[in-house]
Amino acid sequence: MFVVTCPGQGSQKPGFLAPWIEDPARRAELERMSDAAGIDLILHGTESDEATIKDTAIAQPLIVAAGILSWNALREAQPELAAEVSGVAGHSVGEVTAAYVAGVFDADTALRFVRLRSTLMAEDASSTPSGMAAVLGGSEELVTARLNELGLEPANFNGGGQIVAAGGPSSLEALAAEPPQGSRVIALKVAGAFHTKYMAHAREQFSLHRAEFAASDPQLALWANEDGSVYDNGDAFVAEMVRQLAQPVRWDACMASMLDAGVAGLIELSPAGALTGLAKRGMKGIPSLALTSFEAISTLPEGFRGDR
Repeated sequence: MFVVTCPGQGSQKPGFLAPWIEDPARRAELERMSDAAGIDLILHGTESDEATIKDTAIAQPLIVAAGILSWNALREAQPELAAEVSGVAGHSVGEVTAAYVAGVFDADTALRFVRLRSTLMAEDASSTPSGMAAVLGGSEELVTARLNELGLEPANFNGGGQIVAAGGPSSLEALAAEPPQGSRVIALKVAGAFHTKYMAHAREQFSLHRAEFAASDPQLALWANEDGSVYDNGDAFVAEMVRQLAQPVRWDACMASMLDAGVAGLIELSPAGALTGLAKRGMKGIPSLALTSFEAISTLPEGFRGDR
């Protein structure tokens, strides 16, 4: 089976959508999604600078729109490959993209959902200074012990020896100054401590709006960040996405579940790169395809051309 993966916040780069919308039909598609998201996705995906698209309220809709755009382009340009996709998983806000790919949300609902999600998370992030940093290497036991010592939380268990820490700036600075044995620390370009207690208010407020988003049952295997389990009920998956605002992303569990399911190849939607990188360490031997541009769809590597 092939699986699609959908990246999360921090994967966006200035101008990354420019090559995707050279075709008038895809540009018109992005314009329609801009209306649903309530922001100018064309401007932010082609002209806005790094600081602008770091803003949570812009970054999250931009990432979801890019994923929807690239999935639709893949289905149009490579229908036989798209038909072989049997499952999907998203990392953090990528779960909203995954909900679209699986048929839980239509595009309009996905963009409305992520608009509210990003607004609430941005409000929480601005209320208290916080951030995130990737801890690369070191044992999970030593890393989590060091985070606990500093009052930090593990926000993402990404597999392949990567745990993302989240919390206050001074604690993150202390972590970088004295990382756990055998590890190094890299600050992440995000606006807050997502998937931690810092997002508790956003989760509470989001739950009050749950009924505004109609959900269908998924048509593909849909892995969840909570524990890597597969959801077959759309309403239950939406509830999981709301819970995930303030609890860790278990991408390591998602990758393990995909391996258990017998995945033959992994396709990462735009803005691609981060999850294929994690797959090279956490899903060794599984071919991966990063859809960084329309050309990546047109020229498929070995393993994605029916030559498996």
